[in-house]
Amino acid sequence: MKQSGFTLLEVLIALIILASGVMLLAQSWSSSYNRIRKTQKNVEIAALLERKLAEIDMKYRGKSIDSIPETEADEFEGFPEYSWKLESKKFEMPDLTAILIGREGGVDQMMSQLMKQFSDHLSASIKEVKVTVVYKVKEKEFEYSATLLFVDYDKQLPLPSIPGGG
Repeated sequence: MKQSGFTLLEVLIALIILASGVMLLAQSWSSSYNRIRKTQKNVEIAALLERKLAEIDMKYRGKSIDSIPETEADEFEGFPEYSWKLESKKFEMPDLTAILIGREGGVDQMMSQLMKQFSDHLSASIKEVKVTVVYKVKEKEFEYSATLLFVDYDKQLPLPSIPGGG
């Protein structure tokens, strides 16, 4: 006599296949959800950083670069897990005389002095402002930064008198 139906072994194999399919699907959904959350946080951080950069630019544009504080920090209203900080410093102009020395014929004393004065003038006329958004998660802090350069266009360029010039 032949009985119709499934054996216990067939039922167990079907359940294993079904369970592994459900597990793969759940893992895929979880992974996608985590990626979406991470992307949303990155977009939020970028928006906060961009907003703070625009605020600082509007606050100090057209003013003397000496009015920019060396440090400033605060929290974002409505975003308790985020804070920001500002750090400003004098712009360090690289030494450009090395470029001129590499040319054929080298560089003379007057050109070297002129480049030094020009570099010093640029360093005194430009202020580098670094704005950082700090994201706090549990015990960790993640920092995202951007830099603005403020230029004082009103500073006079110290030009030496040229011998023999009229």
